[in-house]
Amino acid sequence: MSVWIRRGLHAMNAAIALAALTLLVWALTTGGAQGAAATAPATAPSGTALLGAAIAVAGSAIGAGIAVAYTGAAALAAMSERPELFGRAIVIVGLAEGIAIYGLVIGIILIGRA
Repeated sequence: MSVWIRRGLHAMNAAIALAALTLLVWALTTGGAQGAAATAPATAPSGTALLGAAIAVAGSAIGAGIAVAYTGAAALAAMSERPELFGRAIVIVGLAEGIAIYGLVIGIILIGRA
C-alpha cells in the first residue's frame, strides 16, 4: 500500500472524528433534551440522540484508525515480501476502514429516529 493511500485513509478517519466531535459539542451546548425542547421546534433532534450519535461515530472512527494502522503495517510488510498480495491487502485494509462507515450509518440512524 502506498504512502498516499495510507495518508488518505488517515485523513478520512480524521474527518469522521472531527464530525463526531462537532456533533458532541453541539449536543452538549444545546442543554440536553430539556433545553432543546423549550427553544427548538418539535422536529429538532434531542441532545441525548446527538450525544449517542457523536459517541457512535467517534468510537468507530477511533477504532477504524487503530485497525487501519495495524492492518496497513501488516499489508506493507506482506507486500514487501510478495508484491502479488497487493489486491488482498487492499481488501483487508478496506474492511478495517468499513468500521468507521458503520459507525457513521448508526449515527445517522440515531439522529433520524430522534
